[in-house]
Amino acid sequence: MALLTRLTAADYRRTRWKNGAGWTTELARDPPGDADAAAAFRWRVSIAEVAADGPFSPFPGVDRELLLLEGNGMRLDFADAAPVTLARRLDAARFPGEAAVTARLLGGPTRDFNAMARRDAVRMTVAAGPLAALPAAAAGPGVEWLLHLLDGEVEARAGDETARLHGGDSLRIAAARARPLVLAGAGTAILVRFAALP
Repeated sequence: MALLTRLTAADYRRTRWKNGAGWTTELARDPPGDADAAAAFRWRVSIAEVAADGPFSPFPGVDRELLLLEGNGMRLDFADAAPVTLARRLDAARFPGEAAVTARLLGGPTRDFNAMARRDAVRMTVAAGPLAALPAAAAGPGVEWLLHLLDGEVEARAGDETARLHGGDSLRIAAARARPLVLAGAGTAILVRFAALP
């Protein structure tokens, strides 16, 4: 298996939300499979299109992190927690997938980055911002990464493998023996770390 796998729009899959109320574009998942089989993953990364107020799909046993990519933002109303407002690009909210959440748009549709991981199998961390400000990433046993480049251009290198990314592309870094990931270029990205639990 390759250490670095570049993913482009041709690799992504657009599918209905689990509750049928909207659309999402799946960037990657583990294990690979049918994007419509919404619950059959250890982790999943997608970009959701939110066009109207309404409830989020429930994902029991899953940790979720949502980041605003485009639009005027939304307020997340939780049944058992204080509301959270995402008003600026890359504003984020983390919450359990079983939480009852309703989105209230602040002025038109949004596009949102959505990372999910089964909490009994994977520990997920998410960082976003300019490439130079992201934490160092490295391939390693039991640790996978997903880098989604929002804008700019970057060349990624790990071991003897390289991949060139443009805005909208993603890079999957496989769990393997330790190899630092070197990024050359400029842009804005989201970096997700998935660490397998013992």
